[in-house]
Amino acid sequence: MSISTNKKAFHDYFVEEKYEAGIVLEGWEVKAIRAGRVQIKEAYVIIKGGELWVLGMHITPLTEASTHVSPDPTRTRKLLLHEREISKLIGKVERAGYTLVPVDLHYTRGRVKVEIGLSKGKKQHDKRDVEQEKDWKREQGRLLKDRAR
Repeated sequence: MSISTNKKAFHDYFVEEKYEAGIVLEGWEVKAIRAGRVQIKEAYVIIKGGELWVLGMHITPLTEASTHVSPDPTRTRKLLLHEREISKLIGKVERAGYTLVPVDLHYTRGRVKVEIGLSKGKKQHDKRDVEQEKDWKREQGRLLKDRAR
């Protein structure tokens, strides 16, 4: 079940591979995510010390759930992946010029997971080409629908 998707990632990047990663959260963050108060639009993933960290993921704290802690909505959160997956991602990001972007936040068996995409940046002309392709597909559908009548 999806909690939040990053539509901007598909607009700005060509997402080639996806990996599902666990995320280290505090209690108030889990409650806020269950309430739907999370946004991953501006988030990105960095590699530091052989580990993956997500930056810019905004979790708005609930006022009634976090009275005894001082919550930081945009703190850096650690991602959990197998060591061979991390080394594979590090190799591709450093050598091939890829970027890691959070694409989706969802539940898997009651746990909050992040789907990160190994992606390459789009140029402005690529974005225009994709937009023209979508418009053409939409127009084709209309023409076929009118023809069937």
